[in-house]
Amino acid sequence: MIRTSLRRVLVPGIAVLTVAALSACGASNEDGGSDDPSEGGGAATSAGLTGVLKGAGATSQEKAQEAWTIAVQGANDGFEVQYQPIGSTDGRANFVSGAVAFAGTDSALNDEDGQLTAATETCGGEPIQVPAYVSPIAIAFNLPDIDSVQLSADTVAQIFDGKITNWSEITDEQADGVELPDLDITPVHRSDDSGTTKNFTDYLGKAAPDSWPYEAEDAFPVDGEAADGTSGVIQQITSIEGAIGYADNSQAEGLGKVSVGVGDSFVAPSPEGAAKVLEVSPPAEGVSDVDMAVALDRTTTEDGAYPVVLLSYLVACQSYDDEETTANVKGYLEYIVSDEGQQTAASEAGSAPLGEATAAKAQEIVAKIGG
Repeated sequence: MIRTSLRRVLVPGIAVLTVAALSACGASNEDGGSDDPSEGGGAATSAGLTGVLKGAGATSQEKAQEAWTIAVQGANDGFEVQYQPIGSTDGRANFVSGAVAFAGTDSALNDEDGQLTAATETCGGEPIQVPAYVSPIAIAFNLPDIDSVQLSADTVAQIFDGKITNWSEITDEQADGVELPDLDITPVHRSDDSGTTKNFTDYLGKAAPDSWPYEAEDAFPVDGEAADGTSGVIQQITSIEGAIGYADNSQAEGLGKVSVGVGDSFVAPSPEGAAKVLEVSPPAEGVSDVDMAVALDRTTTEDGAYPVVLLSYLVACQSYDDEETTANVKGYLEYIVSDEGQQTAASEAGSAPLGEATAAKAQEIVAKIGG
């Protein structure tokens, strides 16, 4: 049972993502659909939810959370989801403190920093952790009249470590007809602690170990141009000619994007490429039967795979002190991991739907909330 009050004030000064319910959304599911996750790919849009459900975390999930919120609120008069896109690190901290009922995180909850133990104490039992959002991280840039460049992992690492400082220094990797300009490179990174940063630096450390000497961390390890949140990084890249940065692919439209070296080819970011990486990646070591954390394979040579990927999770308790919170968390998460919810995110946020086996396991775990 969760021990701390869910009425605590969240991080001050951060806007809460709330979405007005649209009557058309979820209309076909107002009967509540099946509650059996084995029927039709998980529960349809959950009905009978009331009150306010508070969550916080990954900015990568922001567009998907907005779409999921519209759908579920549309089927439930008087129900409101408040999701704060404050970053994975703060989202996990808010969950552990009991300030929110669920968290979104691009970096799996684990005990490297003691947060899994702390979350277990908060929940009064092992928290659940299920994948919700699979998406490529775009390495996005701003170069005049150039939409795509080809870069090896080593070149990307040297750029973000300040070792390559001008675009004209990069010659050998480009496709025919692409000539990079004599223009200073401005690498842009997140100023806030971020699961997207941890996924990006994890890729660099594993795919380019000779060129990236740093550990995978939520905080970017190199000084330079920085911006708050995904939207801040995109804004900085857009405003600085020659800039390059990393952000969820769904939010990098209108910018040039890097095709990264995979085996003997170069692969552009796509939901399909991200999904392939998840398919070939094993579970993380030592996870419980309600924890679906994955050890992403950053060095795969699978044809078409795009290894600069984030797998964003939802973290929640298996039970809560009050029935309303329990029902709200279960109902909302059931929709997110359902086939319908995954297709909604794919359509609205450009993510890759969970694979059949992964979705079935996530649906089974969520269905046991409150049981």
